[in-house]
Amino acid sequence: MNPWDLGSPLYRKLVISAMALIGAGILLSIIAAAARMPVLGWPALVVIAAGLLTHLAGLVVRARDARARQAASQGPAGGRPPQRPGN
Repeated sequence: MNPWDLGSPLYRKLVISAMALIGAGILLSIIAAAARMPVLGWPALVVIAAGLLTHLAGLVVRARDARARQAASQGPAGGRPPQRPGN
C-alpha cells in the first residue's frame, strides 16, 4: 500500500494544499519574471514557503498515523514480550 491509500483525510488535504500552494508560488514567480516585476518575487517565495511548511505538516500527520496504525496492529502489549516480576 502507498501512503495515499493509507493516509487519513487530514493527510490528503494537507498534501493537496501543499501542492496547490507550491504550484501557485511557482506560477507567481514565473509571472513576476516574465513581467519584469521583481516586487512579485517576494510574495511568490512566501507562497512557496507556506507550501513547504504545509508539506512538512503532512509528513508529521503521516508519521503519527503510521505509529497509530502500527500500535493497533501489534495489540495492547505493543508486541513486547511480557516482563518478569522484579525487572
